[in-house]
Amino acid sequence: MEFEKDLKVTETNIPGLLVFDLPVHGDNRGWFKENWQRAKMTALGLPDFGPVQNNISFNAKRGVTRGIHAEPWDKYISVATGEIFGAWVDLRPGDSFGQVYTTRLDPSRAIFVPRGVGNSFQALVDGTAYTYLVNAHWSLEQKKTYTFVNLADPDLHIEWPIPLEECELSEADRHHPMLRDAKPMAPRRTMVTGCNGQLGRAIRAYVEGHGLRGFEFNDIDTFDFSDPEQYAKFDWSLYGTVINAGAYTAVDRAETPEGRVAAWKANAQGPALLARVAAEHNITLVHVSSDYVFDGTRELHDESEPFAPLGVYGQTKAAGDIAVAGCPRHYILRSSWVIGEGHNFVRTMKGLSDRVADPDDRLSQVTVVDDQYGRLTFTTDMAAAIFHLLDADAPYGTYDLTGSGRVASWYEIARTVFDLANGNGDRVRPVTTGEYYANATGPVSPRPVHSALDLTKIEATGYQPTDWEESLKAYLQ
Repeated sequence: MEFEKDLKVTETNIPGLLVFDLPVHGDNRGWFKENWQRAKMTALGLPDFGPVQNNISFNAKRGVTRGIHAEPWDKYISVATGEIFGAWVDLRPGDSFGQVYTTRLDPSRAIFVPRGVGNSFQALVDGTAYTYLVNAHWSLEQKKTYTFVNLADPDLHIEWPIPLEECELSEADRHHPMLRDAKPMAPRRTMVTGCNGQLGRAIRAYVEGHGLRGFEFNDIDTFDFSDPEQYAKFDWSLYGTVINAGAYTAVDRAETPEGRVAAWKANAQGPALLARVAAEHNITLVHVSSDYVFDGTRELHDESEPFAPLGVYGQTKAAGDIAVAGCPRHYILRSSWVIGEGHNFVRTMKGLSDRVADPDDRLSQVTVVDDQYGRLTFTTDMAAAIFHLLDADAPYGTYDLTGSGRVASWYEIARTVFDLANGNGDRVRPVTTGEYYANATGPVSPRPVHSALDLTKIEATGYQPTDWEESLKAYLQ
């Protein structure tokens, strides 16, 4: 064991498998070390993996050998006394599957083993105590996901210091499958909330279209994420990502007593509960925001603009954003004027255009507000942007995401829809917001004048939003 060396980290041929040299301070009494030091080690590249349990394996005799086991959690392994020879095998699906790394550990060295990397060791001296931190509690559901590979597999080329036939092994470890038959560790699950809304449907279509696995889709009937009591139904350590596509979006009804309660529950309380469980279990939380968090006085809104919501809907969305931003691993995608598979402005205008074109229908023209400005956001673009941020490991934070292209008023968009649908854009008449409010028959929420969002930040990650006018043509076709 080497004393008084500096703390340092060494990467290995297995992605994410990190070896740490630990300073050990010795004197005539023995030695002392900082076995795991969160701030120093994360600064050197150790993931902030959030350990919740500490385990110790005592190995009475030289030659005790254990493994090769891959569990669905991260481990930080060190030796309290004695010495081991360790062998690690990547059992995650991908290009590095089957990669092997070996080294010796004594109290002056430690190793971080990411989820899905098979772990094994051989005690080299009597009385070896092997200790490890893990970031998930054992459960039956977790155990179902374990995977294994045989210690003696010749394809692994592990040179055990003590021949395995001379070692103490469990009967189970003797009969694990060879690498060629080993089951890769499945990735952590992804939960999608609000799966039957416009965005939820687009996310499901993206997942199915790209053949992605490990997704769980929930609507309010299977998981009401605004209800604190429903969180106990899930083993959250099995999840790696939650995409929150659920929200209360009835902007005008949010101004009523019943709507106000529903909006605060879905848009503020629900995201706050998701953020708490995501922080506790190192889950990445994806959440969708709105231009309504701003008052619309700026012509172009970037991600740093302070919140200034005008109505209840905007206030609840801002509260949800604040809660989600407190989650260490989060993406907030801010959108405006969302269009997908469901009730929306474009479908309404398309139906009105058809009515105006029908000679048997008495509808002769349609009035649309001409002094509110923004861009449409298509849910297909939103789904693609979400997976781009996740797959690219983009920096966590808030990203504006709408269609690209020119900024237009609701009236201009309505005319475009009418012209594309039936060539009757001249049947759309512009009105002011004031005129719209004056003629409203029910509660109306105040709306931002300017809803255009700055796309610079998300474009810098390599994602290019589609021009909303091109998306509109495809949508109507």
